[in-house]
Order: sequence, then C-alpha cells, then structure tokens
Amino acid sequence: MSRTVAEQLVEMLKAAGIRRIYGVTGDSLNFFNDALRRDGSIDWIHVRHEEVGAYAAMIEGVLGGIGCCAGSAGPGHVHLINGLYDAHRWGAPVLALASTITSDDYGTESFQSTDLHMFDGCSYYNEVATTPQQLPRMLQQALQHAWNRKGVGVCAFSGDLMTCNADDDALCVGLYRPQSVLRPSDVEIQLLAELINSSEDIGIYAGIGCADARTEVIELSR
Repeated sequence: MSRTVAEQLVEMLKAAGIRRIYGVTGDSLNFFNDALRRDGSIDWIHVRHEEVGAYAAMIEGVLGGIGCCAGSAGPGHVHLINGLYDAHRWGAPVLALASTITSDDYGTESFQSTDLHMFDGCSYYNEVATTPQQLPRMLQQALQHAWNRKGVGVCAFSGDLMTCNADDDALCVGLYRPQSVLRPSDVEIQLLAELINSSEDIGIYAGIGCADARTEVIELSR
C-alpha cells in the first residue's frame, strides 16, 4: 500500500534529525498530526500559541540543532511570524511548516487565505508545495537553507496535499550538515596583529563567531 505525503513528510523529518515539533494542531494540519501520532518517533509539543512554538524552535536552533515549528491555515501560521523573525536574526536554523487552505479553495478569497510572502523577510527559503512531486524537494531545500545559512526555511503546503499518495520516485536525500570555517586572509590577520601590537588600550568584542573559540580568545587576551 502506497504511503501518503504526510507519512513521507514524517520520514524525511526523522531522517533530518528532528525529534520535536512545536505547534497548535488545526484543520489543515490534522492529517500530518495523525501521521506523526501513528509513527511515534517525533514528539508533537502542543503549545498555547504558535508564537511560543516558533520561539521554542529557535532555542533548539541556538543550542546547535535544527528547530521545527508548525502552524495551520490562516491565523495559525501567521502567529509564527514573531518567533521566526527572532530566529532568523539570531542565526538559528529553524524549519517552519506552514499548512494552508485546501487547494480547491485557492483563488476564492477564502477567509483563511493568506499571502505567504509575509515570510520572505524572515526566511532564506519560502515556497508552497502543491503536488506530491514538489513536497520532498521543497522540504529538503527548506531544511538545507535553514542549516547552511543559519536561519529560517519555510515549507508550506495545502492541507489536502497530506492525503495524496507520495511520489516515492521523487529525488530527495538526507540533510547535509557541513561545518564550514570562515577566516580572514593572512594579510588581514597580519594587519590586525600590527594594529594590536601598536595599541595601548585594547578591548575584545567577541560575538557569535567566537562561539567555538573560547581557548583562542583567552589566549589572545593574554
């Protein structure tokens, strides 16, 4: 028996290492929530407000993982936006799952229809999947953008898409977790050393770029 898109989505989230999803369940999320319940590997953390869920997902991203939050059609995913802006500014990898109205209601001025471009200012990736073929690729892109660029990736989908048969031939792979290192050029390091050596009063302003360099910062201060 073919699996549904909702079941495929759960499998991809598990493969990406996501173990908790923060959100408020709603009509357009029901089939996804049911797939989560039947699988049992990912905890659905029910919060009182979607904004709280986005902030909780941000904390997971700040602590080194990749956070995940979800909001249902209309007010549900709109409520995510404050927490997503905070996560994006913090440089915290967060995947936001925004379910929308059913595809049959697109273009009918449904009362829960929203312009998902609202997430453009707080994400590196923001797209809506409308077919089973699109969902795996778009989810992977959202995850990869969130992890590589350290910010928010939004994968939106119509609620009824979750009930469709999954495209098992869709090309999708696991989340790559590169840990690239960015450093100044040798010339810039030499210029900085000369500036430090020629100065009397020196202060060190160590930001997030020094997160894994505690020993080096202490040695520099000495």
